[in-house]
Parts: sequence; C-alpha cells; structure tokens
Amino acid sequence: MANILIFDSGMGGLSVYREVSKTLSGHQYLYLFDNACFPYGELGESRLVERVVELFEAFVARHSVDIAIIACNTASTHVLPALRQRLSIPVVGVVPAIKPAAEYSRQYGKGHIGLLATPGTVSRRYTAELIQSFAADLQVSLLGTTELVKMAEDKLSGAPIDMHRLAQILAPWRGPQGPDTIVLGCTHFPLLADELSCCLPQARLIDSGAAIARRVASLLLHSTPAQHDHQANIEPGQLFCTEMTQKARRQAGTFNEEGFDALRCFVP
Repeated sequence: MANILIFDSGMGGLSVYREVSKTLSGHQYLYLFDNACFPYGELGESRLVERVVELFEAFVARHSVDIAIIACNTASTHVLPALRQRLSIPVVGVVPAIKPAAEYSRQYGKGHIGLLATPGTVSRRYTAELIQSFAADLQVSLLGTTELVKMAEDKLSGAPIDMHRLAQILAPWRGPQGPDTIVLGCTHFPLLADELSCCLPQARLIDSGAAIARRVASLLLHSTPAQHDHQANIEPGQLFCTEMTQKARRQAGTFNEEGFDALRCFVP
C-alpha cells in the first residue's frame, strides 16, 4: 500500500482521483487543495513556483507521502522541474490528452479535434508542440476559458450550472462543423462532462485521467514502499485545504461521499 498525494489549487483533482483510485484501489489517498491561492492561472510564474514548492516541502515533511500527482495543468507546466529537484519522491504531472484524442479522431471521427482548456494552457508553447507532434495532420481548434473552472467549483458547492452561459461559451463548436473529439485540457472540466455533452452531443470527450492512472501504476510497480503493510486496512482518504471557508466545507461534502474523512486546514 502506498500513500498517494493528489494536489490542485481547487477541486479539479477530484476527476483525477476518481480515475486513479479506480485503477489503484488498494492505496491510501491524500488530497490537498490550495484554495487560499485559487485559481493558479492568475498567479505569476515565479510566485506560483514559490508557493507550490513551499506547500509541498511542508506537507511532505509532516505527512508520509510515497508519490504525488500535480492534478493541475498550470502547476504541472511551471512547477514540476523545481519539485522534482527538491523532493525525493516521484511527482507526476498532467499533460493535455492530444495524442489519444488525435488517434480517436483519425479512427472514428472526421479529423477535427478541439482543445478546451484555460487560456494559459491554450497559449503555451508546450501545447503547440504537442499538437505539432501528434495532430499535425488534423484540424485542431482551440478554446480557452476560465469560466468553466469556476462553474465546476460552484457545481461541487451545490450551485446549479448556467446551461445558457455554457452554451454561449461553447458556441464556436456547436453544430456539424464542430470538433468530433474534444480534449478536456483542465482537470476541472471532467467534472462538467454531463453538461458539456448536453451542449456538444456530437463530440467524444477525452481527458488525461486514465493516462495519469497508468503512469502512477507503472511507478508503483517499480517502487514498493517498505514502510507500509500491503495487507493493512485502507483508512478513509485525508482531505486538506489551505483556507477553511464555507465554500470549502460545502465542497468537502463531495469528497466525503467518495470516502474521504473530514476536511482539515493545512498551513505551511
């Protein structure tokens, strides 16, 4: 049994947890969300790196962690190199699922994929390189939005989704000329999968969750933490925020339904 930490600025990592825990059920999970600095897309790069490294070093010093998942595209882009230098444990990041989406579109679609992500991810050079490497022969449409991040957070707080507004955001892709396959390039977006499918019924939605689960499983195969009893009973997941707010308490209810313990506040 390994202790697996999932980290995000908000609730998006829940979609990653669901995929990873489905594949790797016999492990202990910890979830830390940095709601005090949410959303990370609005932080400057140097501040983002400083903040995440500070959080990780403090958290790993106080809790037993064998492997960490950065369940945030923005943090994965900017912070992974610094974290891997500072930490002795494996750290897995998130990459937009351009490759599997391109493969699916070639085989089953019409050769038109869409990347739905935050503006930062859409404009990254790394994203352009992924498209060039895996989808250069396809039509690729890009749509950057931060509104869907807030919609996903509000949904987990119990607020209804404004379907009219969602349809407006997705308007460029609606209809027969829209993409046949859509990459959900932010971990928050799978939490809106039902709503997205209502607006874009013609499209197959693909995210990075399954690929992350495979990567974590591969790493665990090559490292068996000696300090853990593989036959031990699995305790409830541990849930941490960085600022105890009413919204965080409401959102924690969704994690409680997934088997996590009561929300606690972690301050580095």
